[in-house]
Amino acid sequence: MRLRSICIALALACVALATAGDYVSAKRKFDLIDSGRSRPGTRVELTARELTAYIEHEAPAGVRNPKLELVSSGVATGTALIDFGQVRRAQGYAPGWLMSKLLDGERPVSVTARITSAHGQAKVDVQRVVISGVEIDGKTLDFLIRNFLLAMYPDAAVGRPFELGHRIERLDVQPAAVGVVIGK
Repeated sequence: MRLRSICIALALACVALATAGDYVSAKRKFDLIDSGRSRPGTRVELTARELTAYIEHEAPAGVRNPKLELVSSGVATGTALIDFGQVRRAQGYAPGWLMSKLLDGERPVSVTARITSAHGQAKVDVQRVVISGVEIDGKTLDFLIRNFLLAMYPDAAVGRPFELGHRIERLDVQPAAVGVVIGK
């Protein structure tokens, strides 16, 4: 029994170290991109593990266990346990009584999106959202994006092109990694 406990502790320590190492690696790559020192044509690879570790470290209060999966070419799925009320409070907004009844409590959330990019611009099209096992799509999804997501995050660019910045030419989303290609 003692050997089993030691093995479990070692396994957990290895996972924690791998996550910390993945975060440091992702942070270093983002800093390199932000610095503008990369030559045109440079390709910076970010693995799903690195991106997940970065998101785990940078996630706001109310978001727990975030994970990013690179599903296929151009498609990614993000999952997390989210307490929407806590997220709003962390942003400095106290939801009223009715909204707190709707938003409070941790819920499993999954969002699948198609990411396309070229010529220094990208576009994110949400394909599927599942909250607490309920799929939201079509006009209901459009309504929620327009009236809640964009109301809370007015700078979010969903369904419309946006500038990538930092001389990024394009993002190449593949199952193994996201390639960030630096342009002129």
